[in-house]
Formats: sequence, C-alpha cells, structure tokens
Amino acid sequence: MILLGLWTPALATAPAPRRPVVIELYTSQGCSSCVPADAFLAQLANRKDVVALSLPITYWDMLGWRDTLATQANTDRQKAYAQAMGRGGVYTPQVIIDGRKDLVGSKDAAIDQAIASREAKLPDVPIRLSVLPNEVHVVVSGAKINSSKPATIWMMTVRPSATVKIGAGENAGRTLSYRDIVTGIKAVGLWKGKKVTLDLPRAAIDAGHSDGITVIVQQGGYGQILGATTIDWPAASK
Repeated sequence: MILLGLWTPALATAPAPRRPVVIELYTSQGCSSCVPADAFLAQLANRKDVVALSLPITYWDMLGWRDTLATQANTDRQKAYAQAMGRGGVYTPQVIIDGRKDLVGSKDAAIDQAIASREAKLPDVPIRLSVLPNEVHVVVSGAKINSSKPATIWMMTVRPSATVKIGAGENAGRTLSYRDIVTGIKAVGLWKGKKVTLDLPRAAIDAGHSDGITVIVQQGGYGQILGATTIDWPAASK
C-alpha cells in the first residue's frame, strides 16, 4: 500500500540577509574634485546592500563659498575618524567604509571592491527601527562581541536629496545635486552586547528638511560598524 501526502521534502533555510554596508562620503560644495564622488554616492544610494550617507563639511567654507548643507557635526565626525585611524588630517572627497577603511571618494572601482569583499566574519547586529507619531522606537538586539569597549548607538537625520546652484569657489556657476545628506548626528545610547530598547521623542529628532533617519551601532564611537538600518519619516503616518 502506498500512502500519499505523508512525505514533505525538506525546505532549505535561506541565510539571513546581511546588514547593508555603510558608506560615508565627506564632501564639500567648494571642492571641484568632490563632484565625481557625489555622483557616485548617488548611484550607491540606489543599492539595497548599501546605506549611502553624504556628510558635507565646513572647512572649505573659508575658500570662497559657504556650503549650504555643511554642518559642524559632520566635520567633527570626520576629524574623529582621522584621530581613530591615526591619520594626519582630513581631506575631501573621503569615503569611510563600515567605519574601518577610508578611500578617496572618487575611486569608484576601489569602493565597489571594498563593498564586495566585506568580511563575512564581522558581526551583524540586528536593529529594529520604527517611527511613531510622537517617538522613534529603536531596538538593538543582543549579540556576542569580542570587545570590552561599548558600542555607540548613533542616530542621524537624513535629507533625501538637494540641488544647489554654486555661486563662488571652485564650482562657481555649476548646479550640483546631492543624495542622502546627513543633517544631524546624535549619540543616543550605548550597546554592550545585550538588548537595548530606546524610545526617543520625535520632536527632538526632526531636523529641517530631513525625511528619514539612519541608526548605526559602532564600536567605540568611530570604529567598526556592527549594525545599521534606515527608515523614512513618511513610514510613521502609514
């Protein structure tokens, strides 16, 4: 006798998707060599395996054109990276990849290779992020880490795009476009390997023309990025 319907083939379990690679571009409207890097970041911003962030800095402002998108917080973050990495100074266009490696921002092929060759052994710390009418809810999952140094939980407000007509400096007369511009940076907590839940007042986070937020978990403060996720503000009203 043959019994039908009692055998079910084993289902393969798909590996959990890896978190996106975080690409931070330090750039300036006053820097002519930044233009190709800005264009490449705009391409990266369309990839699902990448969180692309443009961080306009202020130290070019003294050279003829005040960057309309730059913030001191972005400049301070780049300088902190330089110190953490043992660099002698800062430059533009500079890309920081996952908090671990820096490259010239216009080196498209090298950046693509760095994204493709990310180390499989590095941890991926899951982050759940939701935007409610009055607060932002963040959950950083527990995970094993090989470091006694706590990780910083960063929250960044992000403007999706901007187009700027440059009136002076190296790019005078040009109209330039930017994607995923960081408008605010705030350390909102520490993660030591155990689950962390944060409920942050939305009123204290909204900033200017920002339409989204990115949350990053980063060793120390300017070391290896362990987790990252992003969400649009409109998600709160749906």
